[in-house]
Amino acid sequence: MTTTTVEHLDVLIIGAGLSGIGAAYHLRRDHPQRSIALLEARGATGGTWDLFRYPGVRSDSDLYTFGYAFKPWRDEQSIAGADRILAYLRETAAENGIDALVRFHSEVVAASWSSEQARWTVEVLHTDTGERTTLTCGWLFCAGGYYRYDQGFTPDLPGRERFTGPVVHPQHWPEALDTAGKRVVVIGSGATAVTLVPALAETAAHVTMLQRTPTYVLPVPAEDALANRLRRLLGEERAHPLIRRKNIAKSQFIWRFCQRHPERARALIRWVNTKQLPEGYPVDEHFNPPYGPWDQRLCAVPNGDLFRTIRAGTAEVVTDRIATFTETGVLLESGRELPADVIVTATGLNVQAFGGIRLTVDGAEVRLPETVAFKGMMLSGVPNFAYAIGYTNSSWTLKIGLLCEHFTRLLTHMDAHGHDSVRPVPRDADMPTRPFLDFGAGYLRRSMDSLPRQGD
Repeated sequence: MTTTTVEHLDVLIIGAGLSGIGAAYHLRRDHPQRSIALLEARGATGGTWDLFRYPGVRSDSDLYTFGYAFKPWRDEQSIAGADRILAYLRETAAENGIDALVRFHSEVVAASWSSEQARWTVEVLHTDTGERTTLTCGWLFCAGGYYRYDQGFTPDLPGRERFTGPVVHPQHWPEALDTAGKRVVVIGSGATAVTLVPALAETAAHVTMLQRTPTYVLPVPAEDALANRLRRLLGEERAHPLIRRKNIAKSQFIWRFCQRHPERARALIRWVNTKQLPEGYPVDEHFNPPYGPWDQRLCAVPNGDLFRTIRAGTAEVVTDRIATFTETGVLLESGRELPADVIVTATGLNVQAFGGIRLTVDGAEVRLPETVAFKGMMLSGVPNFAYAIGYTNSSWTLKIGLLCEHFTRLLTHMDAHGHDSVRPVPRDADMPTRPFLDFGAGYLRRSMDSLPRQGD
């Protein structure tokens, strides 16, 4: 009789993107004796920055803070495109031996915790073959982001089937799609839309950004002149922490100013927008949202590229509602019709907590809305499970770095005291709670009921 040995790991990291690579670095640095692996459902590292392929895809956070604290950002551009970010991530993984720990086409579909054994049993679907395998681990660290990779969000769009041209979502951009010389309508007003419009306008006949509600948009320099000067004077290694502190302080000041003085912030943003747009442009109609600054994320446009295309007449913003798609474009409730050869639905993400993994603890299903976040990295009642979700009002990675450092300190504490498991338990079962992600974006509001809560 033969027996199958199930592989056991000390820490299993789910996801080999920005957060997963960062978590692996901290574990290898602080706990080199521990066995770890990264399971990646897709066939490449990089997460978001490998998945999204639409024209102009970029970060709207500066890379000195969006990058890692332990690895300087060496590019002249502080607001960079996906290709440069991806190269940075993969270089980080290669330099630290993390790329050798990644197992591709490995999607975690379920994990069950046994208190008796103090370990997780993890079911893995191999997406390239359809095979399912099992392994065990002492800790499960979820670094797979907060949205579905296989499906972007598209609302019900009346008459969509009537339109004779392609309708594409930025999350699934067709490699062969050619928009040169064509009329393109981009539905949406968030970061993806304001990125797409100037990129498409370089070759398209005309681009229209169709929005129901305006978004705050601010021009920012693509290059940080002071940062580049510090890098030349001090060298990359010494300049990097100084630049990070500078940019963190700047972003904190802007956020606090917007929260404490929303009307002054609104007036200032409007003044900047007015300077960027043609004389007489209806700024209040297209760039003055009904909510306060930073109630939703501000959209940063490097060197004001969105405003530049509007001034040039190659792009326009229309604020209206869709009545129906037609064979040749979009009919609006105002009666205006937008002619289109291609329609892009930049309408957001489908939020999904922890990759949709089915979690059970001692046979009982974990119901996420009944759990409460602990220190932004664990869930009440769920042992040896950590997750990495970054900031929504600052650079994502700033929080990821803090979480990873706290996680490795927790492991050190457990080792020192001989503990093999830890389970967060709220002191007060009736404590007030608030949403897991305290942010007003529509794609988050749609999903709040399926997410954990956090203490108020």
